[in-house]
Amino acid sequence: MHGPTQLFTVIALVSLPTVMYGGYALMGVMRDRKLTEHQRTMFRAGHAHAGVLLILALVALQILSRTTLSDTTLWVTCFLLLFGILAQSGGFFLHLIPNRGKLGGRVTSVGAVLLGAATLLTAYGVAFA
Repeated sequence: MHGPTQLFTVIALVSLPTVMYGGYALMGVMRDRKLTEHQRTMFRAGHAHAGVLLILALVALQILSRTTLSDTTLWVTCFLLLFGILAQSGGFFLHLIPNRGKLGGRVTSVGAVLLGAATLLTAYGVAFA
């Protein structure tokens, strides 16, 4: 493993404790009942998506490191993964802000498109390795 896949693996691994802390914070929010039911649901969804997508990224990065894709394509794919995860999970957190539901939905949708593109690039790399 080298270059972008190594760097983004480190970023994903360092990010995991922040998601773990988010789980701890979620327990406090649930206990204190400071959020509405809708806000609690969005907090849970954002937290869950962040954790699952980071694990998906770690798997995808391992696969990418075994392909023969050019460094440029690897960089693009890694950035798509990173920004896709941030947008997909971050959109749910935007729902916590009053009157930002539509923006949160759009950001989540953009994240899904970015992650889809990263997944297709990874599949291309595997198919033509």
